[in-house]
Amino acid sequence: MKLSTILLCFFPLLASVKGYSFTMLYCYRCVSTHPGCGTPFNWLWYWSQQCPEVNDRCVKITERRGDTEIITRDCLSSLTFRTDIPADHYEGCRPAAKDVRLAHYVNNSISEYDIRRDHYNSTEWCFCYFDNRCNSSTSIKGSITMVAIFCILKLFMQ
Repeated sequence: MKLSTILLCFFPLLASVKGYSFTMLYCYRCVSTHPGCGTPFNWLWYWSQQCPEVNDRCVKITERRGDTEIITRDCLSSLTFRTDIPADHYEGCRPAAKDVRLAHYVNNSISEYDIRRDHYNSTEWCFCYFDNRCNSSTSIKGSITMVAIFCILKLFMQ
């Protein structure tokens, strides 16, 4: 048996001993004002990043006002500061929640602050956890499966 085959077969085992996690979710993190993150998404410009929490979800937020459209791609745990997150985090797209208590006791005459978060006419949240390409990101789980299948085939063919 060749040394390269042995190393390829035991790489997932070595990586798990070293503490690398192959079950974490990887998502793209960008805003459509960055080049390549808009409506045709260019995955060559952005590397997927590991979400900080174990039970995280990939999120794609689409905010529209007239002709303007802003798309935000990120992990749900990184967007917990927002008050318009829908209560249902299951896979799929749904409109943003309306916070009726937001800026209730504020008397502000400067409209640019947008303290009521009503600048955009429509905001849509798309969640994904089970599908590997929710916000155009992939997980490493499929690669580990392919390495295992390759190792088994390679060992039986010798």
